Amino acid sequence: MTEKNLLSDYDFDLPRELIAQEPLPDRDASRMMVLNRQEKSLAHRRFRDLPEYFVPGDVLVINDSKVVPARAWGRLADQPEVYIEFLFVKEIEPDRWEVLCRPARKVKPGVRLIFNSELEAEVTGSGQLGHRLLRFNSNQVRDKLKEIGVPPLPPYIKRRKDDPRFKTIDRERYQTVYAEQEGSIAAPTAGLHFTPKTLEALRTKGVDILRITLNVGEATFQPVRVQEITHHRMLTESFYIPEKTVEAINLAKKESRKITAVGTTTVRTLEGAWSDGQLPAGAGSTSLFIHPGFKFQVVDRLLTNFHLPRSTLLMLISALAGYDLVMAAYREAVAERYRFFSYGDCLLIL
Repeated sequence: MTEKNLLSDYDFDLPRELIAQEPLPDRDASRMMVLNRQEKSLAHRRFRDLPEYFVPGDVLVINDSKVVPARAWGRLADQPEVYIEFLFVKEIEPDRWEVLCRPARKVKPGVRLIFNSELEAEVTGSGQLGHRLLRFNSNQVRDKLKEIGVPPLPPYIKRRKDDPRFKTIDRERYQTVYAEQEGSIAAPTAGLHFTPKTLEALRTKGVDILRITLNVGEATFQPVRVQEITHHRMLTESFYIPEKTVEAINLAKKESRKITAVGTTTVRTLEGAWSDGQLPAGAGSTSLFIHPGFKFQVVDRLLTNFHLPRSTLLMLISALAGYDLVMAAYREAVAERYRFFSYGDCLLIL
């Protein structure tokens, strides 16, 4: 099979109405397509059936990063009727942040911004990729975001600035039930389907559930702007792998037990950290871009959502399951009216 290295290879037609705008009432009610690589087969199940695909001794690795309310609106001090939308991307110092904003053309160096009666900022410069650098009148910006910020939903989930769902549905459901370590500006969405009941069913079956932390940043949703995908360069994201996780995975690899990753962020953490035949513990960072031709060292199986056309995430799963199988699965998902993207259904690759 030839490797698919053109951006256009990862295009597919997706009706707009299949892009999920809200989560289902129950997390575990999502549909789950099961792609079996060995049998080259597809099956249609529900996420709550997930434990059926595990045996005692299997390993499941989850990303416990917690989404911060990194999306907020500010006004121009000299044009208070003009609102600007901000995504707080990176804390440089407690009072200095790197942000994305729209419309960006109005946010120039020297411009003053008002977020509320207590929080103001000045634009001090421009960064890479259209970022702006802001200096605030407070070093408590992270805490104040909890008051003024909302979940940083991706742009394909449509919400007006004052949409009440930000503070109800989205605050609860754009977060995994096992999220602990604050730092993500997007949810590790494959984990959104899990409930405490699912986790308990897996543990009861003898599945070893392990944690890593990768703070989801721009690399995860960074668009590919080159036609030859091997020329794409990923941005860097930081991760942490606990000693307990390392010991359990290294032992599982020696004993040839199956390791299932929940989400592409978990895959990139494990594969990016793997070195000299083992997984090291501690903090690190990765800019690993996984696409067809990549040789997996750690991950055997993957639970993931249905991804955007032309995305690095679609390329990653094509590397694991094979391009032809993945694209066949996506055509089937569209035909069967699966729900796509962050609030959508999931795909289990065996």
